[in-house]
Amino acid sequence: MRLVAIIGVGQTPVREHWSLSLRDLAIAAGRSAMEDAGIEKVDAIYVGNMTSGSLNQQRHLGALVADFLGQWGVEAVRMEAACGSAGSTMRQGILAVASGEKEAVLAIGVEKMTETSGSEITAALTGAADADYEIIHGVSFVSLNALVMRRYMHEYGYTQADFAPFAINAHANGANNPNALFRRSISQKDYVTGRSVADPVTLFDASPIGDGAAALLLVPADKAPSAVQVIGSASATDTLSVHDREDPIWLEGAMKSASRAYAQAGVGPEDIDLFELHDAFSIMAALSLEAGGFAERGQGVRLAQEGAILPSGRIPIATMGGLKARGHPVGATGLYQLAEATLQLREKAGKAQIGGVKIAMTQNIGGSGATVVTHILKKPGH
Repeated sequence: MRLVAIIGVGQTPVREHWSLSLRDLAIAAGRSAMEDAGIEKVDAIYVGNMTSGSLNQQRHLGALVADFLGQWGVEAVRMEAACGSAGSTMRQGILAVASGEKEAVLAIGVEKMTETSGSEITAALTGAADADYEIIHGVSFVSLNALVMRRYMHEYGYTQADFAPFAINAHANGANNPNALFRRSISQKDYVTGRSVADPVTLFDASPIGDGAAALLLVPADKAPSAVQVIGSASATDTLSVHDREDPIWLEGAMKSASRAYAQAGVGPEDIDLFELHDAFSIMAALSLEAGGFAERGQGVRLAQEGAILPSGRIPIATMGGLKARGHPVGATGLYQLAEATLQLREKAGKAQIGGVKIAMTQNIGGSGATVVTHILKKPGH
């Protein structure tokens, strides 16, 4: 298998894009990545998306995007793995290039969500849960995460206010990212007075949806020796239903995915300089830190309280706002994470730049931990 490099990055700001369609967003990100790479023709296009069929009445995204990017005749398909769709799309692109089947692959994640009613969006997102054993009882993803957070608090003795550092860090970092939906800091007081969404989850524990697209262009590393390299890529699953898990406050899929990526890359958590985790909810940030080996079980929150997740800390997270402040256009999120990690490794992250980053890890989660995709990237020459 060949090493894979990232030579093109494209993003749209995460916003309520009233004047742009799903098609417009995908094409803007894809064209930007191609221009960044200096490439006019690719061999394949993989598009990550979760909700276009239900919210936008548009399926068949692969052919749609290939058409409007002027890439007629190439292989082009849509990938879906709930909120892990974009990470899964990246992995398929990596495998296509690494195997020798393709020489240049464009991976795009896109979602258009803000022109739809809240009830329709909630219904679409619950499709990532178990229809027969979870959705039928009226559960939503907010309530599922609330149940997990409550259990975690009970087991380890935390209060809801103890989770504040995750949101405070994300918003402070998002203020430095022009593509972020929320670009202002929040205080401890803002956090603790946040409106309850599903007790104990408050407004500042839950990431916002948005419209957006992100894209990366992948080639064999030997053709781009000065580009950021992908040194680890792994995907793992867990039970779809939270109640089917042996332990509902442990992300088995995240642990397996991270372990496999570490093994491929020949590194461990101690070698990772920043971690773009899937902070769709504060509790998921804590559980991901633990599953990734950055904290012992029950100590993910403590790690945040000690400042280890800050830009100056041991393991910076959400360095450009994360899902919480950048926003969470669900089928695009994993590629936003990868685009941001790539910019950090290129030293092109602007005001959000973290010093001394040589190895970065991203982790994209679908559902409540049922699909987890981990990638490890390396700065060239290290």
